[in-house]
Parts: sequence; structure tokens; C-alpha cells
Amino acid sequence: MPILLKVFLFLLPAISFLASQTHDDFKVIPLNSTEGLQLINVKTSVVSLHGKEGLRVEKEDREDNNFATLVIIEGSNFRNGTIELELAGEPAEGAPENSRGFVGAAFRIDTANTGSYECMYLRPSNGRAENQLQRNHSVQYVSHPEYPWYRLRKEQPGVYESYVDLVPGEWVSIKIVVSGESAQLYVHGSSQPTLIVNDLKLGDREGLIGLWLHTSTVAHYRNLRITNSDQ
Repeated sequence: MPILLKVFLFLLPAISFLASQTHDDFKVIPLNSTEGLQLINVKTSVVSLHGKEGLRVEKEDREDNNFATLVIIEGSNFRNGTIELELAGEPAEGAPENSRGFVGAAFRIDTANTGSYECMYLRPSNGRAENQLQRNHSVQYVSHPEYPWYRLRKEQPGVYESYVDLVPGEWVSIKIVVSGESAQLYVHGSSQPTLIVNDLKLGDREGLIGLWLHTSTVAHYRNLRITNSDQ
């Protein structure tokens, strides 16, 4: 077999993979730089956590905590499809005692009002709590600004949160599948969703994707994959 043909066949899988990276319906963002990111009230750095390189995100150096903390993925117009990434969260140094390392992903962010979005997030410190009720609050759906966690928990206890095994500061793989007014959260590569929401509060709309964290959290993110679907 000619040498050039051998080289081509050897490189063919890599060529196919690189082509998929730039497909209109599929994006892979390694999150090893701040290129293409809009930082909202956060500071970032590229670091290695447990041998895996990713983006470290934490709030800006400010006295108060009454502000949103997001990293918006520029050009990530998204309505239906899947959002996959690895993330880790843990309470920041000096955080309040009730901090849980809140970390997750926001989607359908309003391009004109970044305070309006859907979000699914984790509470890693609850994953192995000794209290079962606290464990049941390991994952959460919220819809900002009208439906924060405390309103949803008060009005429909247990409907918008669930349990999954988590450890603070450890990498976790998640997948969010969005279709119309429904979203499902998968954790640790499970074939079954950890949380199902069939009444997304903002309805069926398009918006941007963001990395979400609470001001009390130090978060890490890597390997964001966005797949758009017409379904």
C-alpha cells in the first residue's frame, strides 16, 4: 500500500473528529481558555484538578454576595438538544456554613437579560450527608428570576430536586437533555435521569448556554459539548 494512502487512512479518524467539532449542530468547547466566554461577576483561571485541566471559576473580589455569577458561552444559541460537561464544585474558603458547593449549567439565557434563564445544578456537599432529607436536595432545577429554589421547594416540595451521590471538589459528568418545555438531568453517565422537569417555567424558547455557580462556590468546568436538535 502506498505510503501516502497509509498516512491518510491513519489520519482519517482524527480528520472526521475535527470536522465534527465545527458542525453547525455540534460544538465541543474544552474550556481551557477564556476565549469566547463572557464573564459575569467572576474571575477565571486555567488549572489542573485531580490531573484534569479545566476552567476554575469563582466570584470577583467583592464584599457583598448579592449578584449573579455566570460564564456565558458566546454564540451558543440553543433551544433543544443536549448539554454535556464535566464539573466540580466546593464551598469557597470562608463561605457560610450552609454552603454546598452549588455548581451547574444554565440554558436558554435571554441574550438581552442575562438574569433570565433555566438552570440545573448540583449541591455536592449534600451527596453524602448523614441526614436523608439533606441528601434529597443534591440536585436542583430553578428558573431565574421568578422561580428560585426556595419558592419551588415551598410550593411543590420534592418535585424540582432529587438525590444523587456527590463529593465536593470531585469531577462529575452531567448531561442535560432539553426538548420543548421539558428537561432531564443525567449524572455520572447514567442511562436514567436523576431529575425530570416537564414544565420549564420560561416555556419553549431559545437562548444562550452558561456555566453557573453560586457566589459561595469555587467551581471547575471542562469538556463542554453542545448538540442542537430540531426536535
